[in-house]
This record gives sequence, structure tokens and C-alpha cells, in this order.
Amino acid sequence: MQPGAARLALPDPHGRLASVRLVTEFDLAGPGRFARVRGGWELDVGRPPVDRMEYLLELTDHNDHRWTIPDPANPLQAPGAFGPKSVLEFPGYRPPWWLSVPAQPGSRSSVEVEAPGLGADLPAEIWSAPGLPDGEPAPLLVVHDGPEYATLGDLITFLATGTAAGTLPPLRAALLGPLERNAWYSANPAYADALATRLLPVLPPATARIGVGVSLGALAMLHAHRRIGLDGLFLQSGSFFTAQYDPQERGFDGFAAVSSFVARLHDASGDRHPVPTVLTCGLVEENLANNRAMAATLGRLGYGTRLVEVRDAHNFTAWRDALDPHLPELLSRAVARRAA
Repeated sequence: MQPGAARLALPDPHGRLASVRLVTEFDLAGPGRFARVRGGWELDVGRPPVDRMEYLLELTDHNDHRWTIPDPANPLQAPGAFGPKSVLEFPGYRPPWWLSVPAQPGSRSSVEVEAPGLGADLPAEIWSAPGLPDGEPAPLLVVHDGPEYATLGDLITFLATGTAAGTLPPLRAALLGPLERNAWYSANPAYADALATRLLPVLPPATARIGVGVSLGALAMLHAHRRIGLDGLFLQSGSFFTAQYDPQERGFDGFAAVSSFVARLHDASGDRHPVPTVLTCGLVEENLANNRAMAATLGRLGYGTRLVEVRDAHNFTAWRDALDPHLPELLSRAVARRAA
């Protein structure tokens, strides 16, 4: 790899392919189609405005059959909700320090409550920091898409390492996994009510409750907070859709409910539960404009908001890499505010 650029190559010695295209989470400045060369295909990628880039290759044969694969010439991959992707790491990227620090795993338990308004039970897995006694009040993270974040974004590793290193206090995390994600997380009053009246009352006692969510889960956490009244919010790449910034999302079933909630929030003159809030979003995301707008609105409503723009896109590794130091700082602010 040359500084700031990469050359991708795909062998095709028998000429079975009609075209090869680079598939990324954002638009590249240069061409995305590979050029045919002797024995295969090549593409020179200029340095995009990110420190790492996840991608796939779209292959098309001479019968116009298309399929996507990770780059067989690149062993570096990142997990994702829809399968692994190949990764280019550009000069300047460094994985988080805490990934290489050993830590005790902590303990886990589970809870499940009936939620008649949703037509299904509402499950949660509870992680507790090592040595934290059962029943002792402690900060509690309420995490949307929690099981996925733990598996794909190393969230529990971060929490265990942070508590061992002293950058986080002993705490717990409630990992919430939606059974009907799009329906539950699209500013659904029935979901917010089930969270407030069914699940939160049976979770361990908390000195402060911080809502965590990514993408549509971040939108849902902000929506639920207006019903619940949490002590802090950590919202990553939130799907704060508006008609102005997100016309491409109009085909999404939950667009009307989400954009209606967001519009009401932007029009609000006050808020009953302004709390410390951190938003993170990738510099190349479609969601960047609506996150900037939401950060401004929450700040106007007294939320003590910080917007962190990261050099990545809409993926679990980007969300993982933004945890430190921003989640510990938010937690400290929320706990102090609750204790005041």
C-alpha cells in the first residue's frame, strides 16, 4: 500500500467475469469499477476522508449474474450485522488500546418480561463488572442492540477493561435485543412504554441510567428517554431522519413515525428531561447532517450535548473506536449530575 492509497487486485485468469465493482459504505471520489488487466482486474483507490474503509467486491459474470464477496486477496476483515467485510487501514489508524489489555469477563444473568403492547416478551441480558455484588446500586447502561454490540463491537470487552483500569467505575449493562427491530425502534410508543413500565423496574438498582444506542437504536433510545427520563444518552450514528436531509429513506417503513418524532423535537421549545448527551457519527455517513441538526437541537433544549465526528462510516468498528474516551466522560457527567 502506498501512503494514502491502495491498489486492489482480483485474479481472473480465465476471463469469467464481465466486471468488478468496489462496494463501500460511502461514495468515493474516484471511479469504483475495476479495470481489466492481464490475468485479472485492478483498481487504484485514492485516500478517502477516513482512516479505515470497509468494502466488498461486486462481481458480474457474462450472464449478468451479480454477487458480492469480501476481497480474497485481503485477509483483514471486520464483522458486521450482514456478514464480514474486507478492511483497508490507512496510515494513521490505530485500534483502541484497550483491545490488547486482558480483563476479567464479569458475570451475566438474563431477564425477560411480558410486553402485551408489543405482542412479544422483552428480553435483556445483564452484564455486571467483576466483583460488583448483587443488589449493590451502580451505574447502569441500557443498550439497544446490546447483544450485537457485544459481539460485533466488543462493548463488554471495553467495559471490563475500563473497570479494571479504573477509567470506568464498577457498573452494569443491560443488553437489549429487539425481536422486531424496525417496528420496535421506529419511535414506537408501545416499545417506549414497555421499556419504562415493564423492563426497567426489574433491572438491578442504578445510581444512574445511561441509554446507549446505534443507528435506529439511537433514535429509539432518544424517543424512549422522553418517556422514561434517563440520566444520560450515548447515541451513535442516530437515524434522526428528516424530510430535508434523508429523502433516500422514504421507502423505509418506519420513516413517517421517525421523521414525525424528529420534527416535533426540532420544533420543541423546551424539554422535561435534558441530560448530558454524546452523539458520535462518521464523517462520510448519510446520517451526518441529521446528527449535526439533532446535536444543535438538543443543545438548544439544554442537553449539554457533545457531537463527536469520527473518520469512519456506519459500522460497529467505528462505534467501538468512539467509545473511549467519550463514554467514560459521559458516564462521569451523568453520575455527578444524578448525585448533585
